[in-house]
Amino acid sequence: MSSDEPREGSLDAPTRHPLDWQSEEFCDAASLEAELERVFDICHGCRRCFNLCNSFPTLFDVIDESDTGELDSVPKKVFMDVVDECYLCDMCFMSKCPYVPPHEWNIDFPHLMLRARVARFRKDGAPLRDRILASTDQVGNIAGIPVVAGVVNAVNKSKAGRKLLEQTLGVDLSAPVPEYHSDTGRKRVGTDSGARARVGAPVNGTSGRVVLFATCYGDRNSPQIVEDLVRVFEHNGIPVALVEAEQCCGMPKLELGDLAGVDQLRSANITQLLPWVQEGWDLVAPVPSCVLMFKQELPLMFPNDADVQAVGGAFYDPFEYLHLRHKGENLDIDFKTSLGKVSYQVPCHLRVQNIGLKTRDVLQLIPGTTVDIIERCSGHDGTYGVKKRFRQASVKIARPVVRKVAEADSDHFTSDCPMAGAQIDQLLPEPGAYLHPLSLLRKAYGI
Repeated sequence: MSSDEPREGSLDAPTRHPLDWQSEEFCDAASLEAELERVFDICHGCRRCFNLCNSFPTLFDVIDESDTGELDSVPKKVFMDVVDECYLCDMCFMSKCPYVPPHEWNIDFPHLMLRARVARFRKDGAPLRDRILASTDQVGNIAGIPVVAGVVNAVNKSKAGRKLLEQTLGVDLSAPVPEYHSDTGRKRVGTDSGARARVGAPVNGTSGRVVLFATCYGDRNSPQIVEDLVRVFEHNGIPVALVEAEQCCGMPKLELGDLAGVDQLRSANITQLLPWVQEGWDLVAPVPSCVLMFKQELPLMFPNDADVQAVGGAFYDPFEYLHLRHKGENLDIDFKTSLGKVSYQVPCHLRVQNIGLKTRDVLQLIPGTTVDIIERCSGHDGTYGVKKRFRQASVKIARPVVRKVAEADSDHFTSDCPMAGAQIDQLLPEPGAYLHPLSLLRKAYGI
């Protein structure tokens, strides 16, 4: 450490401060550079996060290889390399760093990396390829057109198509790319014009009726998990409704640093979701990143927006919701089929929600079922894992998970994040083992 004696980390629970993204100082170049230097110097002296994402090895290596072995001789241009390696999983803040608020050093590494991205986006914009990858709903709407979907899927499976994808969008040849479906999740479960009249059974803080936010990925790329969620919830007497329309939650644009774009998506989605919340409905989504966006990121961006706070407070992870129903003795535990041994990778964006291992807890209600927990990152993390620039680091991060799954010899492999599941599954010696936890639960119910 360049100054002060080492201090003890705070023993208090981490406190997340709102994101002051609309202030003039937030993107001020001098202020940002000073904060990067301050935080990087503290990280250099601590190094507890050396085994998380590639931001920390990148930072520590460049310091160790510098003239003085300290941050003062590291070129400032290298700082953005550290920023680009962060995929905002929040695990350093939630589980590793002893200097997060309320500690006086007030370290929030992910929000600082986001601040640097926002400043760069405001100053320089972003390459077209990155803006396209971050526009998941728009890409899905085009790629999901019936005739187009077949063409896109065929091209993405061909060598020539993958080369073109790499040349145009920077998507690595070896990275998993999802299929697009014209028979979307929302189409499969349909809309109910009389949904608002449906009544649920309040149990353990839940209303017993939910509005499903299908998500871009669930709707266009993995509609089966949307269908499975609805079937499982309705099997348990929980009415499920759909909003008239939904847009991307905004997580891809947040990772890009396009907070104005996030704001536009917030406005559209909150307008759709708020009336349901005001009528007493709960909200669920099948993808952890989307749940996290509404539960944490948007409330931190808009701390004084009562509508955002209300929607965020009504959002649940599906298994968090089912577990609350079980604790209130209102979950069907008459399962028809055992799942045997399940290897379960816990996604980072689920871990940072601080709800515990509710997916494991629900799956272990199934007789003859054991769940082995793997609390390691998949390395996929939004668009990070598919980009050629980061693919090698992404695979390296995923390897410990892949090894554990391969060695476990389980009957099933699962992860709440379908993108993480696809990444790990592709790297297994025998791919094709992945099923979403909701699909496993539906299988166990025999419905």
